[in-house]
Amino acid sequence: MKKYIITAIFAIFSVISLSAQTNTDTQVSKLYQNYIAIKSALAADDADKASKAASEFIKTASAIDYKVVSEGNLNILRKDATAISEARNITDQRETFYNLSDNMIALTKEFKLSENPVFIQYCPMADGSWLSDEKQIVNPYYGSTMLSCGTVKSEIK
Repeated sequence: MKKYIITAIFAIFSVISLSAQTNTDTQVSKLYQNYIAIKSALAADDADKASKAASEFIKTASAIDYKVVSEGNLNILRKDATAISEARNITDQRETFYNLSDNMIALTKEFKLSENPVFIQYCPMADGSWLSDEKQIVNPYYGSTMLSCGTVKSEIK
């Protein structure tokens, strides 16, 4: 009887742990999708859309548990996203996107952000990297001016 109770308790904790892990993956994955929305808006030269996507990014980052991603890391991500959200000038948004991208790249190396491969891309003209969910280069730093400038630096599966 004691063995059965211990097994049942272990099974319950396993389910809770698995549920928490699934929720964690979902939260971090949603943060990545919000980041992709910011990147896409910048590539499309759309400051308003970038601002709205950054606001969604902030909401998602605020919902992530500090046990999953440290409070310090989340604060840095929120700070960058807030600057993008509040800026109405696409040049200023792109300037802050450098930091947001560097921090998201670091997060990508720690968590599985997507079921699909995540590409780290780099533009030598901007001297900046970003994440993408596709191999094709769509440059967020120059938008329509130099949309295809850059290369795939690595792929995270």
